Amino acid sequence: MKIKAIYEHEVLKPLGKLDLKDGEEVELTLTKKISERTFGLITLDHDIIEEIIEDTEYGSW
Repeated sequence: MKIKAIYEHEVLKPLGKLDLKDGEEVELTLTKKISERTFGLITLDHDIIEEIIEDTEYGSW
């Protein structure tokens, strides 16, 4: 399962519904958004980079 989350006040908050039961234990692997990992390598706005990534992730191209 791949989900997006936001980190606020030392808590990860999922941006969508999770298919989990209360008390279910999970293991997480965290990665930053690619636009943050590649900052400075290309000269595009973060929002444009994210839009390009979203298009390619879901096969819009």
